Amino acid sequence: MTRVGLVAKPDAAQAQSVILKLLDWFGGRGVSVVLEKETAGLVPAATVPAAGKSDLPGQVDLLIVLGGDGTLLSMARAVGDLGVPILGVNLGGLGFLTATTLDEMLPALDTLLAGGMEVEERMMLGARLVRGAQGVGDYIALNDVVITKSAMSRIIDLSVSVGGRHAISYRADGLIISTPTGSTAYNLSAGGPILFPTMDAVVLTPIAPHTLSNRPIVVPGAQRVDVALLVEQEVMLTMDGQVGVPLRGGDVVEVQKADARIRLVRFPSKDFFSVLRTKLKWGER
Repeated sequence: MTRVGLVAKPDAAQAQSVILKLLDWFGGRGVSVVLEKETAGLVPAATVPAAGKSDLPGQVDLLIVLGGDGTLLSMARAVGDLGVPILGVNLGGLGFLTATTLDEMLPALDTLLAGGMEVEERMMLGARLVRGAQGVGDYIALNDVVITKSAMSRIIDLSVSVGGRHAISYRADGLIISTPTGSTAYNLSAGGPILFPTMDAVVLTPIAPHTLSNRPIVVPGAQRVDVALLVEQEVMLTMDGQVGVPLRGGDVVEVQKADARIRLVRFPSKDFFSVLRTKLKWGER
């Protein structure tokens, strides 16, 4: 590893001091650092190169994301199929993806340089919006693809096919199509199951379904999921809660496992269940 990219959540209280600490730490080890452009604005006196968010992954061997899961999700989509590993360092919130704490950050980097860290591969979802038999947009998501009504819209009508066969029709506030990584995000809040993050599977979780027997279902990752909006309503398609596109009646959203896979760096001793125990307070009274 000779070149590292740093990306920080701009409004994180500790971001500036952590960036300066990392610049000093890597400088003492002969490792070059490239800052994401907005991150570079937090340390204007730094004399290291900067790159735009979309260009940064192609210039480095490792990305360090300082912030929360939202910052990491944004960078994961920028990485796409480049395969650059990501180390997420939590500077605040819940942080399932940015599971490394500030206290663990430098020990983790020492272990990484010594070849002792593990890299987990996580599946991503590709979403294609089809309108009038024509593709009008292609998107990618690490956590989830969500179809949801606007604040003032009525309950929406969706028809879902799995693997080319009609599966179910939903009348609900929306539908979450989640990866195993995203199963601890919106999916969990909506009553969906937690999946082990390296599984090859997709969860379909209706949001406030009109029929109470409509429960979440897990399908193989190899199956394409097609969701058709049956009537004209105010409905949004969102990817990771960060990219949004309005839908029209008759639109079909085709969701399938993306060719790209994201590589997340973690301590060997810090497994998924230890993260769940910490974040969800499992076992506490």
